[in-house]
Amino acid sequence: MTRLAAASLVGTAIEFYDFFVYGTAAALVLGPLFFPAFSPLAGTLAAFGTFGIGFLSRPLGSVLFGHIGDRHGRRPVLLASLLLTGVATVGVGCVPTYGAIGAAAPVLLLILRFLQGLGLGGEWGGAVLLTAEHAPERRRVLWSSFPQIGPSVGFLLANGVMLGLSATLTEAQFRSWGWRVPFWAAGVLALAGLLLRTSLAESPQFEELARRGTLARVPLAEVVRGHWRLVLLTAGALAVGYAVFYTVTTWSLAYATEKLGVSRTVMLGCIMAAVAVMGTCTPLAAMLGDRYGRRPLCLAGCTAAALWMAPMIALLRTAQPLLMFLGFLVALLAFITMFSVVAAYLPELYEPRMRCTGAAVGYNLGGVVGGALTPVVATAVAVGDGPPWGVAAYLTAIALLSLGCFALLPETRPAVAADHAATGASAPA
Repeated sequence: MTRLAAASLVGTAIEFYDFFVYGTAAALVLGPLFFPAFSPLAGTLAAFGTFGIGFLSRPLGSVLFGHIGDRHGRRPVLLASLLLTGVATVGVGCVPTYGAIGAAAPVLLLILRFLQGLGLGGEWGGAVLLTAEHAPERRRVLWSSFPQIGPSVGFLLANGVMLGLSATLTEAQFRSWGWRVPFWAAGVLALAGLLLRTSLAESPQFEELARRGTLARVPLAEVVRGHWRLVLLTAGALAVGYAVFYTVTTWSLAYATEKLGVSRTVMLGCIMAAVAVMGTCTPLAAMLGDRYGRRPLCLAGCTAAALWMAPMIALLRTAQPLLMFLGFLVALLAFITMFSVVAAYLPELYEPRMRCTGAAVGYNLGGVVGGALTPVVATAVAVGDGPPWGVAAYLTAIALLSLGCFALLPETRPAVAADHAATGASAPA
């Protein structure tokens, strides 16, 4: 389990490094380099628009790789998705700017971002399922939380590289070639991840399904036909996590540097410190999920997010590093209270024969609802010189939506499911 969890963590860290380095570049440099004819605000919106394309392609990736995972095994998904995302990310670092090739530059950027999202849409399902299906049921949330630490590690890697380049290069050097270096580094990381993952064993539950000849023929059709309501509920439930995370890590970076005059280095430092604490707390929250259940932690995290969005915006508006860090930290702790358990929660909601497709589609649709539009909407409503209370209202509304969806989902902790079976009550799949 230790080797398996480590391989899953490293793989998701590399995949999310690829995904996050684009978000940071979108907030800092992609607008003027690829959309120079736009005003600064319109350029930022356009850059965040290309950022959102990656979220729109993630559900397609979950369908494609989910089919592979349910028909041919979880392990091939881990290798193919990592390779696709790595190649696309290196490609972003090689795209000439608008000044060199004109309108072809943003078009290439969109295509490569689409491929990034396609690969990441498959990564999560494969990594989580391989870990969850090997894990002992009483520690399933804890072991499944290791892939969920990957996004924190990937974010710190991406922004650590960006921060180092920002601090050592002049502004002209950073805009000329410095921003490309993190994208090129993705190629080395992807090769390391592929080497680590080639030795992993296939999921025992998939092997049992294959042995009995009960694999799903068309997993997506079974999910849509029999579990469409569950997919929509999980997508709505997870939307707040994406919205909170990308508000903190992407929109706030652009807002503070452009509107509040905070230096790029200070903002990256505040955000990275909050993400580092969040990553450290992930297994601690997961242990609570094993002890008290998945659903209670999700409800608590949603409630905390709904209550904290307005204070977070107020603390961001102060432009004081310590206060901004505090606002980000509480928001991310609310986020990880939910997302530390969903890697075990979502697979438990679906039957093993369609689990890779169902869990991944629900997870990545949540990214479309909460992640794709949030930086664009937040940038659009944060106009004028006053505090951006519209952003707080938007995030609070998404938190309440997710709270309602989690309230309609069942508990899946093994002890609870066993009680349901013993009493004849309806139990989750």
